[in-house]
Amino acid sequence: MYTKFFRLAQAPFSISPDPRYLFMSERHREALAHLLYGVDAGGGIVLLTGDIGTGKTTICRCFLEQVPANCNVAYIFNPKLTVVELLQSVCEEFHVPLDKPAAGVKDYIDALNRFLLASHADGRNNVLVIDEAQNLSADVLEQLRLLTNLETNERKLLQIILIGQPELRTMLARPELEQLAQRVIAHYHLTALSEDETASYIQHRMATAGLTTASPFQQPLMKHIHRLSAGIPRRINLLCDRALLGAYAKGTHEVDRSTVEEAAGELFIHQHAPGKTVRIWPSVLSLVTGMALVATAWFLNDGGWLKSVNARWATAGVPATGPVAQEKAPVIRASVDRAPEPSTARTVQEPSQAVLAEKTGATRAGLRDENEAIRHLGQAWGLSLAAENPCDAARARNILCHRSNGGISELRQLDRPAMLKLYDQANRPYYAMLTGLSDNAVRLRAGDARQELNLVSLARFFRGEFITLWRAPEGFDNTVENGDRGPAVDWYARELAKLSGSSAPEPNQAFNQRTLKQVRHFQQAHGLFVDGVIGPVTAMHINRAAGVEEPRLAERSSTE
Repeated sequence: MYTKFFRLAQAPFSISPDPRYLFMSERHREALAHLLYGVDAGGGIVLLTGDIGTGKTTICRCFLEQVPANCNVAYIFNPKLTVVELLQSVCEEFHVPLDKPAAGVKDYIDALNRFLLASHADGRNNVLVIDEAQNLSADVLEQLRLLTNLETNERKLLQIILIGQPELRTMLARPELEQLAQRVIAHYHLTALSEDETASYIQHRMATAGLTTASPFQQPLMKHIHRLSAGIPRRINLLCDRALLGAYAKGTHEVDRSTVEEAAGELFIHQHAPGKTVRIWPSVLSLVTGMALVATAWFLNDGGWLKSVNARWATAGVPATGPVAQEKAPVIRASVDRAPEPSTARTVQEPSQAVLAEKTGATRAGLRDENEAIRHLGQAWGLSLAAENPCDAARARNILCHRSNGGISELRQLDRPAMLKLYDQANRPYYAMLTGLSDNAVRLRAGDARQELNLVSLARFFRGEFITLWRAPEGFDNTVENGDRGPAVDWYARELAKLSGSSAPEPNQAFNQRTLKQVRHFQQAHGLFVDGVIGPVTAMHINRAAGVEEPRLAERSSTE
């Protein structure tokens, strides 16, 4: 309903586990690592727990996309089963053939054991994943323990992963389930996001949804959203979605504190005092009713009514609306590579041409030396950085190195090629250049090797660290802030004045309260940390807004 109003390609806060919106906080990366460890652990049980809405199912789906090719996976998402129903479901998921119609538990276990032995002989692993495992009965849990007894002389034949809410841990602490608890070889509890992670999460989802203008959620609002949502991703989604709807109903492009509080009042009823009535906004109800009537009229008249309205409005200089409107002006961009299609899910190159192996992160093309990586990055800028310290060589041309651990969300905002620091399974670092970024995929380059890789696969080897370059004005020295004076201050004061529509100041003026106010306003409008200081990240955003010529990533989404 509000996506066109905010110029988004799609709703950014859907609660469905869309892998394009996967936000890998440090906790989520550790949780995923525990599940991947379970694939090669050689038996036993791996446990992943977390409160409702913390992202367990999203991590599980991410895991299912990354299991090795030699692994058979059975996934059970409805564990309210009897022992026989569980065994039947496991056999069906593994496609276990039955010699005859199974009459009881023994028939299923015999067939499953034959299948596991045959898979083991073929060099294949078998993993059973059970979601919502807190719903398992004690009898079924005991049967799972017995399944872990299926083994050869060398190893267990079945790896079990249990995913559930915190009460699953309480269940396993019961005395009667002590034997099962002793089979747990790894356990990770997924907690809520921190305040900083909440802010990054919101900006990440907005950017993935196609946001190219100022974010409706400004930095000062993030602390309030984190408090109301408790940092739980599903609650953040619900709250932000309803807040955007409220802002849309009010006709404003910025979400304010009162709108967030009204949204929380509708959604989180238990947070209110007993007897307090939660009132749905009349403006939202009226808006929904009106939208329904408009949609009905449009469908009944094949869009003719809306076309006639747009035609009459056009004569008055009012922009067209609805399905017949032309909403997007062409955007002219310079890119360093062709963009990967948004539907890209796997690498399209032969393994010998790939930058890295998707299962292990191993690389033959990746650069092990950071300075050499920066020299290759300089080529995208037309620079030859042959000096021992390439960053010093670049600085002589007013191009600066910037190191960050801001991850994909910051790379989307900065929109420039960067050297990603990646780690293979042996934890050995190397570098590959990011040249393209779409909704769900990246394009990497290392020497002559090129590769398109989905974000889910990249998350296994990328911890958010990267190096990029940016063009600085003459005299820039790390930061520009209140009281500074010089050519860099003159340049920023002049460009910020243009962006704010005010008159340019006289040259050689100190960074004063007027410039400070303009910097703060710019940072707030672009979803940056508002401190009034022009550091590298704020400077790169000003460069982009001012039209400074710098290499850009290939197009990121269909909205551009």
